[in-house]
Amino acid sequence: MSQQAAERTLPSVVAILGAGSWGTTFAKILADAAQAAGTERGIRLWGRRDEVVEQINAVHRNEQYLKEIPLPARITASTDVAAVLSGAELVVLAVPAQSLRLQLRKWKSLLSPNAVVVSLMKGLELSTDARMSEVISEELGVPADRVAVVSGPNLAMEIARQEPTASVVACTDEDTAKWIARCCTAPYFRPYTSTDVVGVEIGGIVKNVIALAVGICEGKQMGDNTKASVITRGLAETSRLALALGGEAHTMAGLAGLGDLVATCSSPLSRNHTAGRLLGQGLTLEQVAATMTQTAEGIKSGHAVHELAGKLGVDMPITAAVVAVLEGKLSVDELGPRLLARELKSEGDH
Repeated sequence: MSQQAAERTLPSVVAILGAGSWGTTFAKILADAAQAAGTERGIRLWGRRDEVVEQINAVHRNEQYLKEIPLPARITASTDVAAVLSGAELVVLAVPAQSLRLQLRKWKSLLSPNAVVVSLMKGLELSTDARMSEVISEELGVPADRVAVVSGPNLAMEIARQEPTASVVACTDEDTAKWIARCCTAPYFRPYTSTDVVGVEIGGIVKNVIALAVGICEGKQMGDNTKASVITRGLAETSRLALALGGEAHTMAGLAGLGDLVATCSSPLSRNHTAGRLLGQGLTLEQVAATMTQTAEGIKSGHAVHELAGKLGVDMPITAAVVAVLEGKLSVDELGPRLLARELKSEGDH
């Protein structure tokens, strides 16, 4: 760690906007990190719903998203976004990707002038194909060296249970990434740093679509060979897209690439894996949405990924097949043969 990053004062106030499973869990990480370091830090969490906010403040629980997990007392919650953002030097965003732009327009005037903004979101914006860090920079007018992303094999419930986890903090400015990493280094949460924002974000975005495919395979009771094949070839097409956008190959082999993909495709805690499994069992998209309490981001951003790949001339057959299912152009019964439908060639060919 550079001397500048090591000497930079850690924030005394952190705001987390979004009290879902990952936003609440990240608030817990920040609070536990502060306690472990023996530092004073106010952790303010913004939520839309009064009952969630009241429960966090009164009994230190968020039972809808994290069940019985106790939350540190230093986390306070509010539905007043202005109060949450007041004086916050670090602002963490954990809202649905497709609603981000409109919300940022409402929040822009409330941010501290030099606040660093962190995205926990893993999605591409429909209609623009923009990554979340790009939306943040555009709407808030914040330079890239003050916008970061956190990604990796980060299933919220496992982290909330304090099961050991590693992740990646990416920012174009290495010192800013290291500063954020210091803020969220808890006994059970180990952040690494990267300057490859593009690669880290694309890994987190496309894995949701691949997890839908793996979930559908599971719902159709296909075996582990099928799922392993889809995961491996899914990583290949994720890498092709990341490289086409300027990302780095080694990122795809790390926590934000392979690590996140494996966790999301194999865990019943994964929303996208669960949504895919339900689709594979014959449920419609409407029935899946009614069954699940949280957003499966791959359903929303799959089309944007497919569209972006088309613009760049990147071949992504698994993504194309999943999107065809989501759009009703392909049945789940027809999906299997399409998943690995490419011309015969060497595995290493791009």
